Amino acid sequence: MPTSSAPFAPFFLGTRLPLIQAPMAGVQDARLAIAVSNAGGLGSLPAAMLAPDALRKELQALRDGTDKPFNVNFFAHTPPSPDEARETRWRDRLGPYYAEFGIDAAQIPAGPGRQPFTAEIADLVEPFKPPVVSFHFGLPAPELVARVKGWGSLVLGSATTVEEARWLEAHGVDGVIAQGWEAGGHRGHFLSDDLTRQPGTMALLPQIVRAVQVPVIAAGGIADARGIRAALALGASAVQLGTAFLLCEEATTSAVHRAVLRDPAHHHTAVTNLFTGRPARGIVNRVMREVGPLNEAAPRFPLATASIAPLRAKAEAQGSGDFSPLWAGQNFAALREIGAAALVTELSAAF
Repeated sequence: MPTSSAPFAPFFLGTRLPLIQAPMAGVQDARLAIAVSNAGGLGSLPAAMLAPDALRKELQALRDGTDKPFNVNFFAHTPPSPDEARETRWRDRLGPYYAEFGIDAAQIPAGPGRQPFTAEIADLVEPFKPPVVSFHFGLPAPELVARVKGWGSLVLGSATTVEEARWLEAHGVDGVIAQGWEAGGHRGHFLSDDLTRQPGTMALLPQIVRAVQVPVIAAGGIADARGIRAALALGASAVQLGTAFLLCEEATTSAVHRAVLRDPAHHHTAVTNLFTGRPARGIVNRVMREVGPLNEAAPRFPLATASIAPLRAKAEAQGSGDFSPLWAGQNFAALREIGAAALVTELSAAF
């Protein structure tokens, strides 16, 4: 069986450290990515929620803010067709909450919430030629992958199973992100919706390392130098951390989200589909306790976003995260309110 236990080398990501800051949509912009890249890691920009003008602005900020490598992350999902009956059932289920906050469900606009990578987005991104482009939920069409690689970007893809890792390698990725069950945010699964197929990071990682020839990046539950060393010992060529950066000064994490992260009493996470329609790990709040955390009535990703958005806005205006996607992984060990560069320096002790 082939193995892939090659140590980190600068030619892979082009960074001084084999450390990636996970792209975290909704809680960061280019500032966090710039700080991490300038400190020696690979800063990442989440692009799936950015309109074209906003994406162009953030890419320009990255180019102006660092001469080091950075990563731009996109989703590769297939947008679903609207299902009016399902949407009606879901809004009926949320009806008591709409009544509580005085929201007229009939006035809530529908919206996609997240955009996949398309030829039009590629047109926008190509002039910036990001050193690294990563994808979640599989990969876009082969011609788009070829185009990204053609302008010189390394391509990374997220795998939650060995089967997904093999698929990604067969479809041309330069590295596989092995995302374990502990990870915060959306599951990267794309070959199966069966969540029981996703192992924890330290079980998944060595299996993927044995199964593929490309470098493997460990993600999920890694928050400090000890976790990094464990991942490297199991064959990872690099590590990806997200939750550890949520309280950094450069993060745009909301005041409500920050308050919950600061309170150890709230460090209970679960995988939920209530906020977007796709399973993602976040801190358990009121709506997750009362409706889910997983509910089959929720519209398919990303259509569920529209129905929950007005509840989130009303609750957050009152200082509450009861209806907010409080994304976080299971390991809160490194959560501190420091600069991203200082955190990268601390984590560099592992290498």
